[in-house]
Amino acid sequence: MQDFEAVSRRFQDHFSSLDFPQEPKTLYEPAAYFLGMGGKRIRPVLCLMANELYGQIQEDALHVATAVELFHNFSLIHDDIMDKAPLRRGMSTLHNRYGEPTALLTGDVMLVLAYDYLSRVHPVHLQGIFREFSTCARMVCEGQQLDMDFESQQEVKFEDYIQMIELKTSVLLAASLKMGAIVAEAHPDDQKHLYEFGKNLGIAFQIQDDYLDAFGDPEKFGKQVGGDIIANKKTFLLIRALDTASPAQKDELRLLLSGSVPDKVERVVGIFRNCGVDTWANGLKEKYMQVAGLHLAEVGVAKEKKVPLNNLMEFLFQRDH
Repeated sequence: MQDFEAVSRRFQDHFSSLDFPQEPKTLYEPAAYFLGMGGKRIRPVLCLMANELYGQIQEDALHVATAVELFHNFSLIHDDIMDKAPLRRGMSTLHNRYGEPTALLTGDVMLVLAYDYLSRVHPVHLQGIFREFSTCARMVCEGQQLDMDFESQQEVKFEDYIQMIELKTSVLLAASLKMGAIVAEAHPDDQKHLYEFGKNLGIAFQIQDDYLDAFGDPEKFGKQVGGDIIANKKTFLLIRALDTASPAQKDELRLLLSGSVPDKVERVVGIFRNCGVDTWANGLKEKYMQVAGLHLAEVGVAKEKKVPLNNLMEFLFQRDH
């Protein structure tokens, strides 16, 4: 069983060989630019690692992993447009560099290519893979809509935010693992535990992302620190702060969220710290990591085969970007 870095290198070698059409350059050069930003490629690598639990990595798993990464980048492009984000992975976002119409089309063509790669999967697995992928894609769109809906709501309940994160972030991690197992013809119970492992890992991943948005080092984070605060996003941190803040702090938070206020990010982060939100977020992240670990432990393969996935979980738990 290979570790994350080894599987990542294999996927990157495969993914970098994607051959876009030559024309129109105004569509495919932006696609190459965005994919060339790199990224951690966590979702496709999880697909391959789940597949490898049951033997050698299969060609069908590489097709699925490619589709997953193309879909993920499609969602990021559209997410950046909706958030009006200036940076992605430390570089100018696609819509900032090429304009919104081109960015929309570039995202769309990535989605089309994702389904093209799925169509290459062996017919014996194709129906299950298509069903899982399409269900996941729909749920991601639902999660993104909820995320936008929350921006116009004064307050969001914690359980509603968890549901949104499951849809927008967790299900793609979960489905990536499950689809790798489907291709390997793993037992349905294993598929279920790998899905739940990915779902809880995804929630922990988003808690860390919310944390880094407020408390991260901008040079390491690769995105605009405080971007969620500027966009008035209802994150784990904000929901917790509104639940625990004093009346005066709540009034200040609502004032800061009501518009463009000088030193908005710094003042909101200051309230977060005073409410102990940073410590609370780390504890919440650990809780979901523990649940993820319990599901991974139930997967019916030798313990040593699961070591790379356990190591990856620890890495994501401690990441600073």
